[in-house]
Amino acid sequence: MNARAFTDRDIHLALDGELPEDERAAYQAWLEANPDMKARSLRYAADNAALRNLFAGVLEEPVPSRLEAAVNGDAPRRKGAAQWWRMAAAAALLISGGLGGYFAGASGLGFGSGDDDRMAELAIAAHQTFAADKNRPVEVDGSDQAYLTGWLSKRTGLTLVAPDLTKNGFTLLGGRLVPANGSTAALMLYADAEGNRISVYVTTEGTERSKGTYTLASGGPEAVYWQDEGYGCAIVGTLPPEQMGVVAKDAYKQLLAGAGLARS
Repeated sequence: MNARAFTDRDIHLALDGELPEDERAAYQAWLEANPDMKARSLRYAADNAALRNLFAGVLEEPVPSRLEAAVNGDAPRRKGAAQWWRMAAAAALLISGGLGGYFAGASGLGFGSGDDDRMAELAIAAHQTFAADKNRPVEVDGSDQAYLTGWLSKRTGLTLVAPDLTKNGFTLLGGRLVPANGSTAALMLYADAEGNRISVYVTTEGTERSKGTYTLASGGPEAVYWQDEGYGCAIVGTLPPEQMGVVAKDAYKQLLAGAGLARS
């Protein structure tokens, strides 16, 4: 009997725990035989974890009716209404409904109201997910920087360097691949002697040139970001704002120099 052909939909079913038990062995064998699909499954799983971590404080709460109405487009628009609540409501509805995997693959849904917020939110979510991981925060150790940056460059399509932040007191732990908005981003993680961790998130996404800082409405890490056409990065951490700004600028300048770009 021929094994059935698995598809992207089965990845979502598996991540949501809805793939039939008698198909799991064949599904795992299919993943091992299809590296691209296995990589996609890992990206979707990372998205799922990032979303759950980002909204951990509200996932168990009932979604207010006014927010359901906002997501469904039934609520009257109010000038200056915060985009955060629409984002939180949509994510809570999707995750609580077991659609975290589908969310990762749905092109019509995204974070925030603009490209800047969306990239910063993804960078913060990745930082919150992996910076706190004591066992395996990175996929590739930082001891071999040439291998690490070559691997990340190949997978993201960017020419990457690992910023040297030793003068700022931070040592490179390593890096990993994380989801971006429809693509893949590089995440490099650093730590200082006190155990503080910062991350450098770099992606090919970007439209209009912009820069700024971003913090979730619920608080937590700050993202200092820069974005331009085809390039975006965010340095994320919980350092005091002045120190965070210095570290972020040092990292950004080195990233641009390594990519052969000249921007201020």
